[in-house]
Amino acid sequence: MRNIFREIWEDKRGNSLIIAGAALPLLLGSAGLATDTIQWALWKRELQRAADSAAIAGVYDRQAAKGGTSNTLAAVNKDLTLNQQTGMTLEAGYPVVTFPADSGSNRNQVNVELAVKRPLSFSAMFMDSAPLIRATARAAAVGSTGEFCVLSLQNNSKTGIQATGNAVINMDCGMMTNSTAINAAAGQGSSQVIATTLAAAGGIQQSSNWQVQTYQPYSPPLEDPYADLEPDSSDTSTCPNNPPNLTINNSNDGLIVNGGACYGSLSINSNRSLTLQNGTYFIHGGGVNVQGTLNLINATLVLSNKDLAATSATIGSLTMNASGQINATAPTTGKWSGMAIYQDRRATDNSPTGNISANSPNVINGNSTNKITGVVYFPNQQLTYNGTGTGSATCTQFVAKRIYWSGNSGINNFTKNCVMKGMTAITAPLKVRLVA
Repeated sequence: MRNIFREIWEDKRGNSLIIAGAALPLLLGSAGLATDTIQWALWKRELQRAADSAAIAGVYDRQAAKGGTSNTLAAVNKDLTLNQQTGMTLEAGYPVVTFPADSGSNRNQVNVELAVKRPLSFSAMFMDSAPLIRATARAAAVGSTGEFCVLSLQNNSKTGIQATGNAVINMDCGMMTNSTAINAAAGQGSSQVIATTLAAAGGIQQSSNWQVQTYQPYSPPLEDPYADLEPDSSDTSTCPNNPPNLTINNSNDGLIVNGGACYGSLSINSNRSLTLQNGTYFIHGGGVNVQGTLNLINATLVLSNKDLAATSATIGSLTMNASGQINATAPTTGKWSGMAIYQDRRATDNSPTGNISANSPNVINGNSTNKITGVVYFPNQQLTYNGTGTGSATCTQFVAKRIYWSGNSGINNFTKNCVMKGMTAITAPLKVRLVA
């Protein structure tokens, strides 16, 4: 018997089985812990996504409320309900929503903390309760850089700003288009645009035509800053049933009109001048054709139609030829504060497809020495700046459906909004981002 036990003891053929049996609990434990770790990481990621989305929703609510927080918790809860990223029931007392103070460029900050308890399949055998999983996210409205002198309201997939020919545009501000095109702002030919910023809701292809400090493609679109500005009965009070057409020729060269007036159309012949001052000058249905010189002093030129109730109406356009000149200074107070030239948004777009065209209904053209202080506003039509202009656009904004710079136009001292000029500065919108 002793020999038998000695043989079994000294036999090495069963060692691997004994070692495997001893290691089996460790192998099972490692597999269980690995499974729990993966499951925990997945739940943590889902919870973090929910927190991120909720924090961003909270910031959008604060922006809409101009920084207010009274409805932010409701916005966060609604986002959590709509998204259902976790499929998990939050712990009592969550979400925790707090509002860190503004810091640097971060505004309207919202901090969201979420927590859930989820039992882990393996670890639950050794734990009295399920572990608490937490996720925290902070979002803020982060200011983009830029103040814009030029805004294209084009909001489809067609180019909104185009520079071509030998156009030279020089400004200490930026250009923005709401176009969602891949090439929302296009430079062609030998054109040259010198600006602080070139921004678009769509893409921007870098080009030697653009000499800008920053490109800002895929920016949030800008709202029309003058969307609430419309003619009313006070502007048409001077309009008779059939307003007269005013033509400036040899017989009335140098005419000065004061205090506002209403005309069916306006035409200034070559080498002739007209001065409109101290008031609103309403053009009923007709256009404005400038071959000579038009002076607007503390005045607004309104291209509209006195049938204000009509959803569609005949609206005229502005045309300047090679010898035309315009010197405009908008009023700095009142309803039309800052507005130099206004076209009613009921004007029919000459390009229903949205393509920029050399055949624009509104043209500032040629050898004009133009000095404009105020807003030039064509919200539903294209505006073309064309020719060999040497205009001084000091404290000027161009807001139009599409902007087309062509020919040899050169704008010197094209500067941004100036204090006490009555205009609203057009600035880059806040972007909502997750922040540390």
